[in-house]
Amino acid sequence: MFNILRNLDKPGRKPVFGALDIFHYIGPGLLVTVGFIDPGNWASNLAAGADYGYQLLWMVTLSTIMLIVLQHNVAHLGIATGLCLSEAATLHTPPAISRSILGSAMVASVSTSLAELLGGAIALQMLFGIPVKFGAIITLITVIILLFSNSYRKLEKWIIGFVSIIGLSFIYELTLAHIEWGQAMVGWIKPVIPDGSMIVVMSVLGAVVMPHNLFLHSEIIQSRQWHLEDETVIKKQLRFEFLDTLFSMLVGWAINSAMILMAAAIFFHLKLPVTELQQAKDMLQPLLGNSAANIFAIALLFAGIASTITSGMAGGSIFAGFFNEPFDLKDNHSRLGVLISLLVALLAIFLISDPFKGLIYSQMLLSIQLPFTIFLQIYLTSSRKVMGKYANSTFLTWLLITIGCIVAFLNIRLLISILS
Repeated sequence: MFNILRNLDKPGRKPVFGALDIFHYIGPGLLVTVGFIDPGNWASNLAAGADYGYQLLWMVTLSTIMLIVLQHNVAHLGIATGLCLSEAATLHTPPAISRSILGSAMVASVSTSLAELLGGAIALQMLFGIPVKFGAIITLITVIILLFSNSYRKLEKWIIGFVSIIGLSFIYELTLAHIEWGQAMVGWIKPVIPDGSMIVVMSVLGAVVMPHNLFLHSEIIQSRQWHLEDETVIKKQLRFEFLDTLFSMLVGWAINSAMILMAAAIFFHLKLPVTELQQAKDMLQPLLGNSAANIFAIALLFAGIASTITSGMAGGSIFAGFFNEPFDLKDNHSRLGVLISLLVALLAIFLISDPFKGLIYSQMLLSIQLPFTIFLQIYLTSSRKVMGKYANSTFLTWLLITIGCIVAFLNIRLLISILS
């Protein structure tokens, strides 16, 4: 195990695999996970639970199943080709297509960063009374310092710590609330779209299956690569990566479910609609006590900082892909992509009047862009020209197409609900 750690990141070195290697591979999946337990998810999940009780838990289950398939597939691209999704798009698709999709993905990254910065700012307001716009600046400065002063490995450890704190916080919150587990079990597996819920349904989908995470995972999985010309090593990596993805996505499923469960048990049960995250904390205080309200705010702060880091990294990866380059914070294109994602998001925060609605609609925007990224991914990972013998099987290709069609169908339902 220690030899593996010492040999890490040395090209051409062939590691020895042991029984505990899975712990060495845990990391990239959790960086993706923090992207879908971000403040946008908090807003979407609290709205889902407060307005519709346990009925929309199935969206978390469906989204997570789709996410496992999509994230494993895009990580497969990174391992088999050594390219991230944005590089592969630039290299293997016509410029008009690649630039259009990557441009919309940058917009999605900005939308994500907006939600993440807002979440950190709202948490600072909850804890210290700092105005939201000033709190967004503080969150941004903290993230830029962490991004530009730490190596990837240090960032990974920070983010794993943040995910752990968020998870433990919600475990504590659930011990204080009375959960109707029978209704929850039905909610997890029975698809229901209550009247007027389409925007919330789509925001939950957009908050879990996020386009920027597909670009990010294909990039950061390459931090685990050695000796890619060795087929045995590639197969080992694919196997361990799947375990990392499965474990990490299930952690995300549990945390997202916990948010809806808490909102359903407290706010829906008492007929208390939640229209902003600050209001959720204020309601928790008399119902569950000061400690629960403060833990809610602290977890939100960590979620905001961690997810802003990964959103910025994704923006850097997408922008570097325009120039057929990998993500590297020492490179000007990657740095510029990070700054575009974060600074444009900060500017947007100064222009919106309702932070909670900003969180909800930012997630809806992600779901609208998502089909374009999914079908780009399907094209690349199904191509033998791109993937060689590691191209998708016919079954996997049709499964991915089905997922893409489900997302597209839900988007059509969303547009109909908005226009009607």
